[in-house]
Amino acid sequence: MIPIFDLDDTLYDERSFVLSGFRAVAEFGNREWGIPPGPSVERMTATLDREGRGRVFDDWLEANGRHARANVRACVKVYRHHRPDIALPERHRSLLRRLAAAGPIFLVTDGHKIAQGRKVEALDLAPLFRRIYITHRYGIRHAKPSLHCFELIRKLTGAEWAELAYIGDNPAKDFVSLNRVGATTIRVHTGAHRDAIAAEGYDAGHHIDTLAELEPLLARLG
Repeated sequence: MIPIFDLDDTLYDERSFVLSGFRAVAEFGNREWGIPPGPSVERMTATLDREGRGRVFDDWLEANGRHARANVRACVKVYRHHRPDIALPERHRSLLRRLAAAGPIFLVTDGHKIAQGRKVEALDLAPLFRRIYITHRYGIRHAKPSLHCFELIRKLTGAEWAELAYIGDNPAKDFVSLNRVGATTIRVHTGAHRDAIAAEGYDAGHHIDTLAELEPLLARLG
């Protein structure tokens, strides 16, 4: 069986990237407009926890008298392009090394292609995977639940769908298409989607609470 991993909230805690991005935007705001960075990060984090990501920068800029579309766009660019202060848990790195020693492993991740690339670099993932697929590099239409990148893995390895196992966290998009073609799907209940209730047909076929349970599960699945 060929393990294929999601990235955000599967291999590391995506919130750490979000907070790293907030710190980068706060430093940008300090340089550009003299807004103190400490309170800025506190306000952005509070907005995130209260309302989600959608209006974090709008709210912060409005509070500081700097709201304009151009300024919001500048903040989003800083957020996406910054070099993130994130880390891969050592237990996950060890797991990936063991799996890679037994055969090829892959990564398929959605998201802004520059931001995702920066995450891959910061986590030093390239040496661990046979190939890393950032879906937006192939066009947004090939983001999950598209099977495009999984088809590329099948062509590269010559594997049948039943030989692929995708490990992800988000039942809104990670598993539905792979379920339909007979791939193995494994949901790890970590991160923002850990308690999400999946629509019919959208959940994974197997569930684990942490990646520590993955190797025994893969061994049972053969």
